[in-house]
Amino acid sequence: MTHLSSIGWSAEFLNHLPPGTEPARVARVDRGRLTVLTAGGERRVHPGTALHDPDGVAAPAVGDWVALRGELAVALLPRRSAFTRTVAGRTSAAQVVAANLDLVLVVDALAGPTRARRVERYLAVAWSSGATPVVVLTKADLCDDVPAAVAEVAEEAIGVQVLAVSAYTGEGVDAVRALLGPGRTAAMVGPSGVGKSSLANALAGQEVAPTREVRTADGRGRHTTTARELHVLPGGGLLVDTPGMRELGLYDDEGVDTAYADVAELAAGCRFRDCAHRTEPGCAVAAAIDDGRLDPARLLGWRKLQAEAHRQLLRADARARAAEHARVKALHRAMRTQPNRVRQASGPGTDR
Repeated sequence: MTHLSSIGWSAEFLNHLPPGTEPARVARVDRGRLTVLTAGGERRVHPGTALHDPDGVAAPAVGDWVALRGELAVALLPRRSAFTRTVAGRTSAAQVVAANLDLVLVVDALAGPTRARRVERYLAVAWSSGATPVVVLTKADLCDDVPAAVAEVAEEAIGVQVLAVSAYTGEGVDAVRALLGPGRTAAMVGPSGVGKSSLANALAGQEVAPTREVRTADGRGRHTTTARELHVLPGGGLLVDTPGMRELGLYDDEGVDTAYADVAELAAGCRFRDCAHRTEPGCAVAAAIDDGRLDPARLLGWRKLQAEAHRQLLRADARARAAEHARVKALHRAMRTQPNRVRQASGPGTDR
């Protein structure tokens, strides 16, 4: 038997649980079935038709709470948070990577140069999720100057805790484990080969995720995780291990200004509200770059993510317009193929 609070249940979900159902937390989604954690243990169930969503956002994701009626998941309970990205490619479709998170562990490796812009992109999506981001720099045993590397990332990751760890030596693992108290859920996100699976195994104290050898050329591991999965850790925390992401497309712009808080704060002080931060008079951003208070790369990164989020919004609007256009066309087609029903519905004696 499992106490529900130990797998993240809280009283706020209770008001949304349909009568005659029991709560379960999604640990894995594959082949049209859900692996869920319940008060009675782990089970495999089928999602009901109400949970099918072609757009992907409203379908069950790892970390979600669902309502079970027998062996059928019949309802998805409201999410407290969700790490959501745009599906790779030129599309507006979204994918919920993990739901009901307390923390998002943005993982990158200290083997080789850190990639500040990539970390900032992950932080923008993490802030948008509603969870608290933490940067975890793995493979500290392969870095010559760990404090300098941590300081470099911390300078860009404003307001975010930055931790260095080594799954090989155990350095820093306890600091990450301390963030995951009983019932608290974290998701590890990052590109392939940065050591997410090794860190998951170190936190669990046993192998819960397969790993492969490190490439000697760059110190990076090889892609191993193939599906998102929720692991229950010995200390009571919960950890979602995710496959490496070749692309992390922004779903909205909610986290961009938080990830670039320094740029956003400066932009708010510009003389003109529509300042493009180029040659306009009274531009606080340009002034900060001129006197060395702001790295020009930060402004370029902010602009890039703002533009990407804007394009995504336009694509989403276009998709909504196309769906409405298709709906109207289908209605007109039905009216042409069933003219008698239409005339009868609007003829004499019809209630209006």
